[in-house]
This record gives sequence, structure tokens and C-alpha cells, in this order.
Amino acid sequence: MDCLNALKGLALAGLLVAGSASAENYSRAVGKDYPQDVFWGDTHLHTRNSADAYSLGNMNLTPADAYRFARGQEVLAHNGMTVKLRRPLDFLVVSDHAEYLGGYYRFNVGDPSVKGTDAGRQWQGYLDEGDPGRLIGAFTASMSDPDNNPAFPEKTRKLIWEDVAQTADDYNDPGLFTALTGYEWTSMIEGNNLHRVVVYKDGADKVAQLPPFSGQDSLDPRELWKALARYEEETGGEVLAIAHNGNLSNGMMFPDRSVDGKPIDRAYAELRARWEPIYEVSQVKGDGESHPTLSPNDEFADFENWDWDNIGRTAEKTDDMLQHEYARGALKLGLAYERKLGVNPFKFGMIASTDGHNTISTTEEDNFFGKFPESEPAPERMTNAMAGDILWQNWRIVASGYAAVWAKENTREAIFDAMKRREVYATTGSRIRVRFFGGWEYEAGDVNSPSYLDTAYGSGVPMGGDLTRGPKGRAPSFMVVASKDPDGANLDRVQIVKGWLERDGSLEEKVYDVVWSGDRTIDADTGKLPAVGSTVDVDSATYTNTIGGADLATVWQDPDFDPKQRAFYYARVLEIPRPRWTTIDAAYFDVELPDEVPRAIQDRAYTSPIWYTP
Repeated sequence: MDCLNALKGLALAGLLVAGSASAENYSRAVGKDYPQDVFWGDTHLHTRNSADAYSLGNMNLTPADAYRFARGQEVLAHNGMTVKLRRPLDFLVVSDHAEYLGGYYRFNVGDPSVKGTDAGRQWQGYLDEGDPGRLIGAFTASMSDPDNNPAFPEKTRKLIWEDVAQTADDYNDPGLFTALTGYEWTSMIEGNNLHRVVVYKDGADKVAQLPPFSGQDSLDPRELWKALARYEEETGGEVLAIAHNGNLSNGMMFPDRSVDGKPIDRAYAELRARWEPIYEVSQVKGDGESHPTLSPNDEFADFENWDWDNIGRTAEKTDDMLQHEYARGALKLGLAYERKLGVNPFKFGMIASTDGHNTISTTEEDNFFGKFPESEPAPERMTNAMAGDILWQNWRIVASGYAAVWAKENTREAIFDAMKRREVYATTGSRIRVRFFGGWEYEAGDVNSPSYLDTAYGSGVPMGGDLTRGPKGRAPSFMVVASKDPDGANLDRVQIVKGWLERDGSLEEKVYDVVWSGDRTIDADTGKLPAVGSTVDVDSATYTNTIGGADLATVWQDPDFDPKQRAFYYARVLEIPRPRWTTIDAAYFDVELPDEVPRAIQDRAYTSPIWYTP
């Protein structure tokens, strides 16, 4: 248990990054004309350049530290531990908040480019009045009341942004490690989270030409999308946006009305479909695949849900909001909009990331460093509140997650292109490997062939793709191949989640168990597969891989297919139970687990959907 050993003064066990190779010497892989490798990354990480991270204790760790840590090098965490990943990441997006980007650090060290601005003079006034706590309030207010919280002038923003883009270039190493430039656009309307992470394909020569579009420029996502279009038009580069996990948006992330109160129209749908190809379904602030209220027949929908209020803690959650926050609800709504408007605004692939604010990207239960510096491993972290009394109890935070990308090579171009075509998937912290394809000609034995990928790509489409009407009288079939994290838990089962639009306009869903470990059989009365069981020992915070399976694969054909119904399908892969990070903390620090804290967790993967359109 890495974080526990490190607390004894030891470095976390880890692997060193392979020797560096320059872009000039890098040779592209030779192989089939489809992706053969999955690359693991984090598209949502904050450093001291984010105003909230800096205000809440991350005053030293920089974007350069984030890239070094992701590449497998040692970093000194805020709690004094020397930390290092067991397995380095393949790619990273440092996505610091655009609002006052880099400003709090520069203000604190007396940088005149910030001190001399209207914002800098406002902040100095707070200090002169003996009220430094208003600084964090200024950042929060910047994303909800930009008129009274002045943005930096263009010159200052451009100076800081050039440094951000150049740092990403410095750590980008084609073929070995990809550093993608990004930022977070931080709109918060009435306390509701509308945040997006913006990711660039390009290097600093293009990225640095235009500073980030922030919530101080506009709180309306339509204006962000227009700004992304301007970037591409003016630079010739490429950019996309990733909607933040939506479970703190109180129904505004996948809305039926735009922020000005007008119903969603075709123009909105076209903009969103163009600029937001993927969605962050899981992160430290909860999982957003589905919810028991939305999916009462899905026994696995109650997973790390955050469903009590919004990000501003200003309004309680109500049930009518949920379908506009969770991925499965939004995917279903997208089918209805497509029939109504001719465009699906919610046609997204799924990834996960951390949203960590302490510069170090960790996702695994036995190696989890929380969100802010105060939630790094310590005896009291489980019972403390995140960011003091401002946010939530630390025990609620989730060790999630990974963005998994199927790409031909580990380069900016290949990873970005995979995101655009949605050949990506999410995991909640494990490196589960999963392929998912849809087609009309797959046969049961195809998954057993050494050349199954030739058949999969040659006769169908991968996750993120589209199926149009097939041969008359034939239902689509789906090929799914999953394998466990080599250093993690065995697999329980693979499910295919289907959502569809009935002819009367109602939206439906069903979860199918398609392949599983052991000799279990589906109960004829309930239609449910029995639980895999559990080997978790809570007292010692251990488990064994004596149940479950290492690999699961099958070809499944939809038994309920109607060729006239719009539908989507995605695969969900479940691990066997293992101890949650809170259980590991309790065992090491010899503290009691409160009754409400989960003891075990079944980590999982969600693939991007495949859509069927009549």
C-alpha cells in the first residue's frame, strides 16, 4: 500500500520512465491501420496556477511538477511525503482555471504584471483591510459575477498563457509522453457547475496566440464554443472542450434550456455536438454514469453518487434535475433531440479524470492523495471536510479516474484525434483494458481469433462510432473484449447498457449481463445475475483474486432490436470488490470507520457508446 509506506518516510514504489527520445528521433510504429494501443491519462489536473488550489494550500507545485510526476519522477507532496507513481501516465492535460490563471502566485511574489492590475489592486485592498480570506472569494465570484471581479488585461493574460503553453511543449516527448496544453473554463451560474476543460492539439506556436476564454469573458457555454471556433480560424489549429462531471450542476449540464432561458434549438445542438465530443463521467467529486432514481432496475447505478446539492452549496438537489446531470440520462435525451432537431447535442464519448488540485495525479485506492493538499494521507483526513468547511467531508471524495484512449501512437495528434472520434473510455481508477465494437456480421467465434481486431474494424465500428440500418431482419451484434488491470482486481462481469427512443417519444433503457466470471447463471425469476461475492477483509484492508476472472469476451446480439428506434449501446465492465481508500486509511491509521462510509468498492470501466440511427 504505497501511500502508507510513504508515510513511514519511504518513497512510493514506482517505475522509471524510459529514456527520453527527441521528436526528431522518434519513429512511428508500424502496424495495422487501426489503433492497437491504449494510452492512460488525466485530462483534468490543477496546480498552483489555479486560484482555488493556491488559496487552499497548493502554493509550490507547478505545471512542470505535474508533468514530472505524471512521467514517473519523484515529487515532494504537501504532507512531506516523497511520492512517485508505480506506473507513469502516458499523457496529461494540466487544466488550471482560466479565471486569474497564475495570478495568485504572481501576486504573492510581487509580480508587477499582476500587482499593477485592477484585480491586483482589489486584492491588495483585502490584505490592507486584514481580510485575506476574501481572495478565495474573489476567485469564486469571478465565475459567477465577472462584472464586479475584474479580469486581468490582455497583456497579462497573454504573458502567463505563453508560459503555460511553453511548459507543455517542454515536457511533450512524442512516443513516450504527451503533454497537452489546456485550461478550465469556469462558469458557475447560481452556484451550478457548468465547467469545461479545453484541450488543444497544437504546440505553443499556435496555442499562445490567443489567451484562454474565461468565465469572466462570458458565463454562456455558447460563447465558449464560438471562442474555440475563432481559435481554429485564426491559428489553423484544433481544439475541443470536455464537459465537467455534471452531478453538481443541478440540472444545467445537459439542459433543456440555454442559460438565457430559451429552449434548446438546432444552433445550440450543432455547436455543442461540434465542440464537445467527450464527457468527463467520473472524477474526485463523484461518479456520473447513472443514478438509482433514473435507473431503478440497475443494481450498480448507486455508485459514488453525489446527489445532495450543487457546487456552490446554494441549492438542494431535486429528482427532476438528475436526467440533466448523469451521462445515461443525457444520452437518452440526445436521442429525443436528434429526432426533434435533426442534431444530437449530447452525442459524447466518455472519459474520466481526477480534478485533483494538489498537482499530483493519483487514481488508485491504495495510492490516493485526495483533491486539495489538506486531503492528502493523514490520520484525520477521512473525517475532515474538504477545503475546511467550504465543501464536503473528505470521506466522500472518490479515487477516480482515468481517461483511456485507443490511439495509433502516443502523440498529441493521435490522442487528440482519438478524442474527437470518441474512441475513448473511462475507468474509475483501474487500468481495465476494454474493446467495444458494433456491426451486423459478427459471429460468436470471432472473439477467439488471434486476428479478431481485423474482423472487428473490418466489419463494424469501434466505440464512439455510428451504425446505420443493416440487412433486413438482422439485429446488430456487439463484440466486447475486456481484461483486468494487471496490478488490480479480477473482473466480475461485462454489461451492455442500451438506451432507446420509443415510437411514442418515451425514453427507455436496459442493462444486459453479457459475459461474466465463474459458473453463475441468470435467475429466471428476477432476470439478474447473482453477485460475484467478496473477498474483502475490512480489518486488514485486503482482498484476494480468488474469485472473478482475468479476461472476459463475447459477441452479443440485441434480442430486443427494433430497426425503427434510435438507440445507443455502451459496455460497462465491473471488477470484483476490493477495499475503498477509506478502509485502507482506517487500517493503517487504526481509526474507526464511520457507519456511513463505504467499506468496499467495485471499480469499473465505461466505454463510449455506439449509436444506431434508422
